[in-house]
Amino acid sequence: MRYAMAVDTKKCVGCSDCVVACQTENNVPHGFCREWVVETMNGTYPQLEIEIRSERCNHCINAPCVRCCPTGASHFAEGGIVLVEHNKCIGCGACMASCPYDARYPHPDGYVDKCTFCIHRIKIGLAPACAAVCPTKCIYFGDLDDPNSDVSVVLKKRKSKTLIPEAGTKPQLYFLI
Repeated sequence: MRYAMAVDTKKCVGCSDCVVACQTENNVPHGFCREWVVETMNGTYPQLEIEIRSERCNHCINAPCVRCCPTGASHFAEGGIVLVEHNKCIGCGACMASCPYDARYPHPDGYVDKCTFCIHRIKIGLAPACAAVCPTKCIYFGDLDDPNSDVSVVLKKRKSKTLIPEAGTKPQLYFLI
């Protein structure tokens, strides 16, 4: 089992419903977020291309945050989901410094927090909150080892990219282009 997510950059409109759903579902403190929306513009006028994408932890196969955690709080769960055990985390920030995606934040209660792909929802057969609420249905989630999962099907049909591939982290967050 290898969980992954794909975001369709052609369908994402930057509404931030995914961000609000994540904050609500996971009781993220005001002023912090586990995911965010990015808008990039490439080219020169009048030949401009705009890309909008919902970003979060990339749940990397080769996760530097897991390797550098001195307490083992950052670890891999079933399906390759990268998690933080709050009671083991000392809030040192080593994982934050090692993440090339800037996907972690210091929780006011003294530990580092991040996206969990809503593992509590996955365990009961539900999609992550961000995917469940997306009005354009641009977020696909599933098991890459299952050829019939939503994410497997869409990654076979469409061209995709990952962010910062040169970091060697092998991210499991894909962007359909």
